[in-house]
Amino acid sequence: MYRICFVCSGNICRSPIAEALLRARLVDEGLDTGIVVDSAGTGGWHAGEPADPRAVAAMNAAGYPAGSGDHTARQFEVSWFDECDLVIALDRGHESELRRLAPDAAAAEKVRLLRAFGDDGADAASGEALDVPDPYYGDDAGFAECLDIIEAALPGLLKTVRERTGAVG
Repeated sequence: MYRICFVCSGNICRSPIAEALLRARLVDEGLDTGIVVDSAGTGGWHAGEPADPRAVAAMNAAGYPAGSGDHTARQFEVSWFDECDLVIALDRGHESELRRLAPDAAAAEKVRLLRAFGDDGADAASGEALDVPDPYYGDDAGFAECLDIIEAALPGLLKTVRERTGAVG
């Protein structure tokens, strides 16, 4: 099994969207066998809660299946570095926190920024552009924008997954 875990702050907005979108793309491309996709937060303040209803609405509006009862927020645990092949941070703050938590250099190497996979105009020289903005304190439009940004990074992520797993879809 190849395991991917998306990580944002509280695991109710960005990371559940990324998880649902990647799962759907894996199914669409016939790559859903042998690849496990999950998500978590750097903090535990939303642990046990479902995805934010605005995130669910944005996914449903974009045609992705996203039942609100299908997700339960949880906090990333250091032991998951042993289980995951890729730990994908949604912004530079999450990336820094995950690298700080990593027990060794091999674990830290598993941490990547989601938008670093994309070809959506994000510029590595401008770290700000690599962040997926947190829609939590904004309006519904912020969730749709977040979804679009995540969607734009998926082709590059899928390419990496194919290369690392030898999967053909």
